[in-house]
Amino acid sequence: MSTIDVNNLLSQMRQMSTQVRSPEVAFSSTAMPATSPAAIPGGGFGAVLRQSIAAVGDSQAEAGRMAAAFERGDKGADLARTMVAIQKADLSLNAMTQVRNKLVDAYKDIMNMPV
Repeated sequence: MSTIDVNNLLSQMRQMSTQVRSPEVAFSSTAMPATSPAAIPGGGFGAVLRQSIAAVGDSQAEAGRMAAAFERGDKGADLARTMVAIQKADLSLNAMTQVRNKLVDAYKDIMNMPV
């Protein structure tokens, strides 16, 4: 049975949360370089959105595969890793739903603006 390095996982989570909360990272010019959408490899916002949706789908599929392997009793199927994968998939789906809701709200606000 393999183990999860809890300390490493916690340090990664702390690092991510400080990056999200830090205003200088969120608004600095080094964090978000000023480039035109044509200069971004892959097509800009649309490509990033497609990649994000694909990543959510992949994490959902991987969690499903891991859960099915654990239910079958496959050798090497680990309950802890399976539960972490399921939680990651759930979290990514919830985050994607929130992003979708914000985009819909922004679209509605723009459409209601007087011209």
